[in-house]
Amino acid sequence: MLLTPLLFACIIAAQPGADITPVEFERLHKDIRPRSGESSWAEIAWMYDLNKARKKAAAEGKPLCVWRMAGDPTAVC
Repeated sequence: MLLTPLLFACIIAAQPGADITPVEFERLHKDIRPRSGESSWAEIAWMYDLNKARKKAAAEGKPLCVWRMAGDPTAVC
């Protein structure tokens, strides 16, 4: 994956006391942002009500995926 080496390069390049020009900041910012298709999970219409999700999955004959973790990657909760 391209993201890890870029993050590592940014950490090395941004040593304490090192100035980053606005142009360099924009370049680095563009390089570390996820590209289309890298975060497929973010394109899913996640449901936050388990009962509603169970009813919808049953009505559509689809499985239910429950994602439980510390923190919220969708930044909704």
